[in-house]
Amino acid sequence: MQVTRATFNDVMVPNYNPAEMVPVRGEGSRVWDQEGKEYIDFAGGIAVNVLGHCHPELVKVLQEQGAKLWHLSNVFTNEPAMRLAKKLCDATFADKVYFANSGAEANEAALKLARRYAIDHHSEAKDQIISFKQGFHGRTFFTVTVGGQPAYSDGFGPKPGAVEHCEFNNLEMLAEMMSERTCAVMMEPLQGEGGIIVPDPAFVKGVRELCDKHNALLIFDEVQSGVGRTGHLYAYMGVNVVPDILTTAKSLGGGFPIGAMLTTNDIANSLKPGTHGSTYGGNPLACAVAERALDVVNQPEVLEGVLKKEALYREILGKINDKYHVFSEVRGQGMLLGCALNEEYAGRARDFMVAANSEGLMCLVAGMNVIRFAPSLVIPDEDIVEGLARFERAVAAVVAG
Repeated sequence: MQVTRATFNDVMVPNYNPAEMVPVRGEGSRVWDQEGKEYIDFAGGIAVNVLGHCHPELVKVLQEQGAKLWHLSNVFTNEPAMRLAKKLCDATFADKVYFANSGAEANEAALKLARRYAIDHHSEAKDQIISFKQGFHGRTFFTVTVGGQPAYSDGFGPKPGAVEHCEFNNLEMLAEMMSERTCAVMMEPLQGEGGIIVPDPAFVKGVRELCDKHNALLIFDEVQSGVGRTGHLYAYMGVNVVPDILTTAKSLGGGFPIGAMLTTNDIANSLKPGTHGSTYGGNPLACAVAERALDVVNQPEVLEGVLKKEALYREILGKINDKYHVFSEVRGQGMLLGCALNEEYAGRARDFMVAANSEGLMCLVAGMNVIRFAPSLVIPDEDIVEGLARFERAVAAVVAG
């Protein structure tokens, strides 16, 4: 059956507006469309393709597991799930892992667990969940309500209650909002969709201290910042603040859908049999691929390489900006970078993204004012250089009108 971009408009719900080109094949940091045109991928499937496209190690394990066992009900466990959970616990603060299919589902589990833990250890009155403006935690009704972007949560009727939003990086405001009624604070240690905003380390430490003071759980949403993206296996390791619950997805599966919630023994005990579940969560195919992706990423040479590649991006982007004067700053950490537009180009991030696509570069936006790069952690330096040469041509085109 022959399909084209026009087919999308005929058969797909119109909640997306994808690019005109249709990718059909990828290898490493390169992608080819239906016409055979080649692109360099700085989008990484929105920070998902942590090792690029069709990484040989991931292809190999997918084929091996695909010939063994695809799916079981959660009446049974399986070896890949247990191995992956053990490696996640060994590599982090966590004692226990819950598997889901996505970041939103991992966050949904974290929020339900926080509420259940408060009821078990305190009372039903301890129900307040605080998160941050411009935060993003997924698209289920609970997670989109906790996310701090009303454009995504408004228009669907009454929202889940006892959810409030604080300004990011404003510790004074948070201190005023918190009380013994606070059940949990949920935050991204590096805001992604909100504009690639790195918090002040003192703010993160202060959030931890306030949670301890009020017996509230600290939930880190590391769906986008986790699995090597910042040069640490998880971003919390770089700010030296340990959460009570951590969620991870996107890069965890290297492109295969999987999410996970990590926590301690004491907190995990509140999710007794029957309290929460997922049909596909922890399925052998996903866990086998994620285990291999984690093995490859969690190596000193890969994690140290992320910071070297960040320096290369920043060096070249600085030169581009010296010439065209379009960015107010380059934000972010590691392989999660945001070019924030200055006042002259405010609101035009999508224009730059579309122009880049025309030049053979795939990139993203983070709101209307930030162009976002979230490439493979192992993107070759020559692909960074060539990709940014294409990006410079796109910038020149937008500036020229």
